[in-house]
Amino acid sequence: GKARRVLLSQLFQPLNLQGEAGVEGRAVEQPSCRSHRLMLQAGLIQPCSPGCFAYMPPAVRALEKLVRAMDQEMQAVGGQKLNLPSLCSAEPWRASGRWDRMGPELFRLADRHGKDYCLGPTHEEAITELVAAHSNLTYKQLPLRLYQVTRKFRDEPKPRFGLLRSREFYMKDMYTFDASQEAAQHTYDLMCDAYCSLFNRLGLPFVKVQAATGNIGGTMSHEFQLPADIGEDRLRLCPQGHFAANVETLNREQTSCPTCGEKLTQTRGIEVGHTFYLGTKYSSVSNAVFYSPENKPQLAEMGCYGLGVTRILAASIEVLSTDDSIRWPNLIAPYQLCLIPPKKGSKEEEQEGAAQLERVYDNLAEALPHLTGDLVLDDRTQLTIGKRLKDANKLGYPYVVIAGKRVCEDPPVFEVWSQNTGEVLFLTREGVIELLSKVQVP
Repeated sequence: GKARRVLLSQLFQPLNLQGEAGVEGRAVEQPSCRSHRLMLQAGLIQPCSPGCFAYMPPAVRALEKLVRAMDQEMQAVGGQKLNLPSLCSAEPWRASGRWDRMGPELFRLADRHGKDYCLGPTHEEAITELVAAHSNLTYKQLPLRLYQVTRKFRDEPKPRFGLLRSREFYMKDMYTFDASQEAAQHTYDLMCDAYCSLFNRLGLPFVKVQAATGNIGGTMSHEFQLPADIGEDRLRLCPQGHFAANVETLNREQTSCPTCGEKLTQTRGIEVGHTFYLGTKYSSVSNAVFYSPENKPQLAEMGCYGLGVTRILAASIEVLSTDDSIRWPNLIAPYQLCLIPPKKGSKEEEQEGAAQLERVYDNLAEALPHLTGDLVLDDRTQLTIGKRLKDANKLGYPYVVIAGKRVCEDPPVFEVWSQNTGEVLFLTREGVIELLSKVQVP
């Protein structure tokens, strides 16, 4: 049978595209950056408590697409997906020394038996304990590259910038176990390449910078940053691309590139990914060993690799959008196409314009089944086409198809807006299908 049409009027996406003040009598946190404001106005997120948000169905669609793209990159480098508990026992954290070192950022709680737990902000202890429990691991099973996508928790003193600095957030974290330092370095390079591949597919202007190891620890670390004025990290970059670092890793005197001597430029960035070479920092605490070819127990060399899933979502909106209109990375837009039928009572409607557009919807769903759920019909026909086009522009659909004046021609011609290029095309039904056939979704 025909695919069920997705109607804009039935989406649970409370639009506030004019940006009016919040509901009367209800305190609303004032958005402090572009992505926060646009996501609230577009009904993508709704604040529940400081630093915690409800994700509306379109935002969940975008997140799921982003996670699928991450899965593709992680599995291409031999990643195996698992899931670890958010509720983490305090004992491994005490053994690693981080129970005290993490301070008040750690959400701590006790169960009814008085046993201490934390809500995991990261899972080095948990994964190392898990691998250590498999006492017959051999070098033949390495490298192990285990990852998850899950909720994380951090008791931020001042949550701000919407999803960019929140208390509850989604992360992709991979933990790797190798037989030697050389093998672990190879894994590290492979993972950095996978991150570059992901950000290139998303079309995001990222930089990879040297970084401090911080609370995670280890001997080498890089951050993946999206340059942005509201970024909380200060970066120094070589104009020729030879060198990039977070200023926290540099001494005050270092103002020129160590490779070419050019003066380093300064910018701010939003951290969206972080890689660490851990060595045996955690494997030595949990005794995570494997058996060598000589059947001798050896400590595994570890690395950990994080991507902020919800942070990438918000940061991509922050850096790609205009002040009043969302621009998505095409790959993860919640819906790829919005179809706008004629206004009720208009000449175009009377001459079967709405039926022609619905036929395009059904033909697209039939010809391009992978896009079936990615098509939205803006059925608010009491509004003018112009008003609905303006809303579609603000919501950032990569493509908008309009049944305008030329829909009455033979054959019908549709007005097609390509939001990310700014092009307006006039295409027949076959032309619309051909244009959309090039669209990729993960």
